[in-house]
Order: sequence, then C-alpha cells, then structure tokens
Amino acid sequence: MTDPPTARASRRSADDDRYKWTALTNTTAAVFMSALDGSIVLIALPAIFRGVHLDPLAPGNIAYLLWMIMGYRLVQAVLVVTVGRLGDMYGRVRIYNSGFAVFTFASILLSFDPFDGGHGAMWLIAWRVVQAVGGSMLTANSAAILTDAFPDEQRGFALGINQVAGLAGMFIGLVAGGLLSAWDWRAVFWVSVPVGVFFTLWAYRTLRETGKRGGGRIDWWGNITFAVGLSAVLIAVTFGLQPYGGHTMGWTNPLVDGLIAGGLVLLAAFVAIENRVSAPMIQLSLFRLRAFTFGNLAGLAISIGRGGMQFVLIIWLQGIWLPLHGYDYSATPLWAGIFMLPLTAGFLAAGPVSGYLSDRLGSRGLATGGALLFGASFLGLMLLPINFSYWIFAVLIALNGIASGMFASPNSSSIMGSVPAQLRGVASGMRATFQNSGTAVSIGVFFSLMIAGLAGALPHTLTSGLQQQGVPAHIATQLGSLPPVSEVVKSVFGSDLVRVG
Repeated sequence: MTDPPTARASRRSADDDRYKWTALTNTTAAVFMSALDGSIVLIALPAIFRGVHLDPLAPGNIAYLLWMIMGYRLVQAVLVVTVGRLGDMYGRVRIYNSGFAVFTFASILLSFDPFDGGHGAMWLIAWRVVQAVGGSMLTANSAAILTDAFPDEQRGFALGINQVAGLAGMFIGLVAGGLLSAWDWRAVFWVSVPVGVFFTLWAYRTLRETGKRGGGRIDWWGNITFAVGLSAVLIAVTFGLQPYGGHTMGWTNPLVDGLIAGGLVLLAAFVAIENRVSAPMIQLSLFRLRAFTFGNLAGLAISIGRGGMQFVLIIWLQGIWLPLHGYDYSATPLWAGIFMLPLTAGFLAAGPVSGYLSDRLGSRGLATGGALLFGASFLGLMLLPINFSYWIFAVLIALNGIASGMFASPNSSSIMGSVPAQLRGVASGMRATFQNSGTAVSIGVFFSLMIAGLAGALPHTLTSGLQQQGVPAHIATQLGSLPPVSEVVKSVFGSDLVRVG
C-alpha cells in the first residue's frame, strides 16, 4: 500500500526542514574554523618561531614572517572563484566535503613539523598554503549550499549566522592563539584536528546535493591568468613591505614593479578571455546586476577597513597602551586579544539579528546603516588620545563590531539572492575573493603607511632614547638602524619576539 501524496509531501517537508539546519550547523563550523586558522597564528607567531628556532627579525627572515601571515589569505583570494566554479560544475557538496578533508589533513601535518630554522618555517608556510586550499573549498561553497537549502524568507538569517561565524572566528583566533601558544605552539594547529575530523565525517554522511549543476568545462586559460595575475600583485605587496637597498620599503624594487605590472596585464588578459570563451571561469555578466556589483564593492571596502583596523589596534594596544598600564611585553599579545573581545561580541550580537531583520525589512537599509556606523566608529577611534580610557575604547570597537554585523548579513543575502541558482557557487566564490583580497591588500596598505611614518623619526628617536637609558652608543645605533618594518613587527607580536632563537 502506497502512502498518499499528502503524507509523502509532509515527510519531504520535514526532511527538508531538518536538512537545512544540518547544513547550517556544518557550514557554520567550516567557515568559523577556516577564519580562525587565518588569524590564530598572528598572536602565536613568537611561540611558533621559538618552536622552530628561528629569529624572524634576522636579515632575510622577515619574509618568513610575512608569508606566514599573507600566504593563507593570498591562496584563499586566488582560489575561491575557481573552486566555486567547480562546485557549480561538479556539485557544491562534493567540493565542500573534499575541502574539509584537505583542511584537516593539512592541520595534522602542520603540527608535526620535523625541521628547524628556515626549513621548519618553509614546512609551515607550505602546509598553510595547502590548508588554505581546503579552506577555499569550504568558504566558496558554504554560502551556495545554504542558499540552496533555505527558502527565501529564511536565507538572510542563515547567511547572517554563517557570515558572523567567519568574522567571529577571525577575532577569536587572536585570543585562542595566545592561550594555546602559552601551552605549546603545536596546539595552535592541533585545535583544528578533532573539529575537522568530526565535521568531515558528518559532512560526508549528511550533506546532499540540492542545487543545480551547471556542467560545462574548466576554463584553463582563465584560471591560469586569474590565479597568476592576482598572485603576482599580492606577492608584490609582500616584497614591497621589506627593505630594499637604502630604502625602508621595497616599492622601488624593480621586482615589485615588474610583478605589479605583469599581474595587472594578466588580469586584463583574464577579462578579455572571459569575454570570449564559451564556458568562462566567472560570469562577467553578473556585474550587470547592480546588487551583485555594488554589494561586492562595498564588501571590499569594509574588508580593507576591518583588516587594517585589526593590525592598527593590535599595535596600539601591544606597543603603547598595555605597557603604559603596567602589562609586561611578554603578556601583551594575549591581553590585546582579550581587550578586543567587545569587537567579537558586536559581531555575535548583530549578525544573526540583522540577517533575521533583512528577511523581513529588506537588505538595503540595514547594510547601508551598518556601513555608515562602521565609518562613524573609525572617526571615534581617530579622536581617542594615545592613553585612552578603556571603556570608551570598548564602546567604540563594540559599535564597530555591531556595524560589521549589520552590514555583513544583509549584504551577503543581497549578493547571493541576486544571482541565478546555477551560478551561486561562482557568485559565492567571487564574494569571498573580494573579502579575502581586501584583507590581504589592507595589510600592505596599512603596513606601508605605518612604515613610511616611522622611517623619518624612528632611527634618531630610538637611538637617543636608548642612550639615555644607558645603552652603549654602538648598540643603540645598531638597534636604531633596524628597518622600520622590524619595529612594526615587534609592536604587533610583542617584544618577546626578539628573544626567539
């Protein structure tokens, strides 16, 4: 005896309802873990470099430190569009599940570094790149999986939780890195292993394809020109931050100029290729959609501001405010992360609420209001004195977090809801590319501004100050002649970094 159609429909509706929450839980864990691992090394770098017996401030070693920071973001910025396209072609869940497996495997190998010195650092950088490949496969397809699983009236809420999980992971990583590295530097990478194993198995067991597959072929020339072109530009940024010749930065380095010029030429070639091939890597026609184009441009601007603010606040807290209030330099990385918790609290409070409201009130007003509040919080931070009262600082960064949450969820919902169903994977990848590129670019922009500001006054001020404290003249001169990037690095990661080795 067969079930009546109404009974089958009821069971199907119940299954779909359970599945959407399963998809939300799994993808939220994925983007949280991917974002966490993107930032967790920032605070843990002193312990990591001590663990591999490498002084990152020694001549030639600053590149290792910069690549530990930039490599992960660079790979994610380059790959998310490609793996999003692969998700459209071969199944978003298939690519997503494979990403979980790759991410977990790389996390295991990161914690078993068999080398010391430069070789140990290269092992970590290489497996961080592999980890970023897995993270790209997760983030590029998570929003598309949720968009397929949730109905229109709940999509903003689901994407809001997913987006806030990623933002929260970015800042919780700062605290987690300080706590775990105080125990063992390898624990920074161990933390991803049990979570990765569990959710990988759960994803393979429970997730299923619910969206449309686009079919088609891989656009090899488009993939190559995009990946190499964007990589060249972002690699040039990392070299531009390092001293060259008699200059404090490397922007006069012919290699930097060549990489930027070559990268821009390849990106221009990529656009020309995408307009000619029958199965392009990305659909440039998506930029004809106003919500898609302006949503991504706004996301890029917010990402640049957020990434730069993160580094400036860490420097402000670790290099100035915490020492002025009696905190030992060896403890400032951890306390800087703790004192920035209002930022994360703002994310967690505003993100799901704004996603819920965007489903009922629309996305434009909430996203615009969030962007305006985001800018206003920057103006407030600019007006703070050097030795500020913490409660004012906490209120301002909490408002900044609330603003980011208000913006992120409605903006993501607007972007993903504006594209055809069969292109949601590539649209999700393009959205993530704008966000990751903004974070990577912000590092270059804000580091360059700080280094340029320090270059004129720092050598004389530092040398004379050290001599007044009884340091011999030749040692004070040697320390004062360190590249400004070294001083910025010491401020970001605590002066305990200079005792690595």
